Amino acid sequence: MPRKARVVLPGYPHHVVQRGHNRQVVFAHEDDFTRYLNDLRELKEALGVKVYAYCLMTNHVHLLLAPQSSSGLGELMKALAARMTRYRNKLEHRSGTLWESRYKSSLVQSDSYLLACSRYIELNPVRARMVEHAGDYPWSSFNLRFTSKPEADWLDTDPAFEALGSNRDSRHQRYQTFIEQAVSPDELKIIRNALQRGQLTGTERFVTEVESIIGRRIESRSQGRPRSDDG
Repeated sequence: MPRKARVVLPGYPHHVVQRGHNRQVVFAHEDDFTRYLNDLRELKEALGVKVYAYCLMTNHVHLLLAPQSSSGLGELMKALAARMTRYRNKLEHRSGTLWESRYKSSLVQSDSYLLACSRYIELNPVRARMVEHAGDYPWSSFNLRFTSKPEADWLDTDPAFEALGSNRDSRHQRYQTFIEQAVSPDELKIIRNALQRGQLTGTERFVTEVESIIGRRIESRSQGRPRSDDG
């Protein structure tokens, strides 16, 4: 059976997950995490891809990306995987693949689900019981949102985050409150199912909009908009 064509639209955010081959460990040491983030920072500029959120777990990565061209997303993920594979293979005197052959991605509706996906990504270590609070985990984008250090300026500000307030402090305060709210089981299910099935993370109206843009039907499922009071 042929693979379902990936839906990629320039300028739109995409939730991307790439896992280690057979769920093997990808990031074993601090240098592994640092190397991947340095590559991400370099390649996003070279390939014209905005990075709205990320979380590097032991055996997989979550990224929230907005490519500015139709090829940018695929080129970025291919380059990131290749660089990390070469690095680990050289370090461990081995050969072979490090990642699953195909990453998962889901086009995200900005006004309804972009913040929800950011929260989902940055709370991964909390759900995995690795840390108690999102800010305790050093390998996600959460802390970069709250620092003004020059080395943190590579994280892009998405439009949903920008709309949280009229200034930096108010946006940070509202996002902190948003992160601390309980995430509903429905929201978790929507985001996870969209990734697993390669579908869209959005409302039926969003699905219709994307179908009209790409000129083909996209298999979808009914779902509601995330509520602002419970995520």
